[in-house]
Amino acid sequence: MSQISSDNELTHCSHMETREPIPVEGVYHERQMKELCALHALNNLFQSGTAFTKKDLDEICVKLSPNAFINPHRNILGLGNYDVNVIMAALQKKGYETIWFDKRKDVGVLVVENIMGFILNTPTDYRLGFVRLPFHRKHWIAIRKVGDFFLNLDSKLDSPEMIGGPDDLVTFLRHELREGDKELLLVVDARVSEAALWRRDSLTLAQHTNHLMNGSDELNNV
Repeated sequence: MSQISSDNELTHCSHMETREPIPVEGVYHERQMKELCALHALNNLFQSGTAFTKKDLDEICVKLSPNAFINPHRNILGLGNYDVNVIMAALQKKGYETIWFDKRKDVGVLVVENIMGFILNTPTDYRLGFVRLPFHRKHWIAIRKVGDFFLNLDSKLDSPEMIGGPDDLVTFLRHELREGDKELLLVVDARVSEAALWRRDSLTLAQHTNHLMNGSDELNNV
C-alpha cells in the first residue's frame, strides 16, 4: 500500500485491481484542487508538499509582470491556471532549467538518466455541464522516477500510475505526444542544460570531445 498525500494531507491509496500497484512506499501525490495543477505538478515533481505554495507562485506572477493591472500569468480571479513562465521561474529557484522538447524529434533521443523529471502540458476543455465551451486551459502533469520506476503523477488521477522503466517511459511519452496539442518540458540541472547532455547526439559529441582532450593531455605528458 503506497502512502499518498492529497492536498497536503496524507492518506492511504487503494489501487484498482486493474492498475499495477506502485512498488514504492511513501510516494507523494497532490490531488487536483481548483486550477492549481501547476502547483501540484511542481510539488509532485519534487515529491514534497512544501516545495512550493500558492503564495510562492503568485509572487512569481507579480515579479514577472509587476505593473500589470491584470496579471497575464494566472487566472484573472487568482485561482491558479499558471502559465509556463511561472513554472520555469519556479524551477529556476530550485536550480533547475526547463527545455521545451521538439516534438518533430522522436523521444528516443532523450537520455532519461540525465533528466530530473518531465512536465507534460495537456490542453483541456472548459465545460458547462455537458456543454463544451470554445476555449481551452492548460493542464500540467509531473512525471518522474521514484525508486526504480517512472510514475505518472497527474493530479487528476486518484493515485499515481506506474509507467515502468526507461523504455516504458519512452513508449509512454511517444504515445502522449502523438495526441493533440500536448507539449513536453524537460527538467534538468544547469550542467545538463548547458552541455545538452539530455540528448543522445550531444552526449556522444561530449564524450568524443573528452576523449580528444584526454588524448591531447596524454601526448603532452609524454
